[in-house]
Amino acid sequence: MVSKKVLIVYAHQSSGSFNSAAKDAAVEVLTAKGCAVEVSDLYAMTFKATATAEDITGKVKNADHFCYGEETKLAWEAGKLTADISEEQRKLTEADLVIFQFPMYWFTVPAIMKGWMDRVLTLGFAFTHEKRYSQGIFKDKKAMLSFTTGSQESMFSANGINGDMNVTLWPLQNGILHYCGFQVLAPQIFWAPSHVPSEARGTMLEGWRTRMQGLLGENPLAFTPLDCFDGEKGYQLKPEVHEKHAAKEFGLTVGIHLGKALPPNNQMKAGV
Repeated sequence: MVSKKVLIVYAHQSSGSFNSAAKDAAVEVLTAKGCAVEVSDLYAMTFKATATAEDITGKVKNADHFCYGEETKLAWEAGKLTADISEEQRKLTEADLVIFQFPMYWFTVPAIMKGWMDRVLTLGFAFTHEKRYSQGIFKDKKAMLSFTTGSQESMFSANGINGDMNVTLWPLQNGILHYCGFQVLAPQIFWAPSHVPSEARGTMLEGWRTRMQGLLGENPLAFTPLDCFDGEKGYQLKPEVHEKHAAKEFGLTVGIHLGKALPPNNQMKAGV
């Protein structure tokens, strides 16, 4: 049996952080299970966070009106992306599972990790107009978010001051990961580790270690398939799909909610 390859994209500056401990636990457990694990430590790599024309070697097609998406597509096709991008694309191409490990900053990923997504997931390599969402380029790969919060879990509830975490996760999990075709595994959320006793942090890590024993066999989160939308009518949900769910209590997903109540834990648990 061929060993699975795992890429951990890691964004924290401190080796003494909880995020570092979570990353190390993943490397240890997955390696022990026979996986080949590679880590992209973005701060240690001083990874460039800004998507600019400097990401292309040589001349660009239209310097006067530079379009990053189109220009990097051409550069990818010609093998003219900078070495740091090409190396991350190699890692991603080889990976069966990608884990993004990070502290949540302002309800999303840190800038250096967003820069990885902006620069590595280029047009042509990670998605095209035809190949996206359920028909995406990475549909045979799995990806997941593993992150710490500064706020306690109750603050990210449907009644909490921060709002429903399922809503917070929709742009990242649907708009980036699922958009590129990834099968998105339920996130691993470490709620406010800096505000709990060390024993509780140890329990969190043990829960992560336990989950990783069966991580590669987990079912992904549910998203509405691309063929449920009419590309000739602005990618609106097809009438027959809409009608099928008309009498149901909840919408299809957090984003495609049909004006109904959001399906509980749609972005946090598989099978709902």
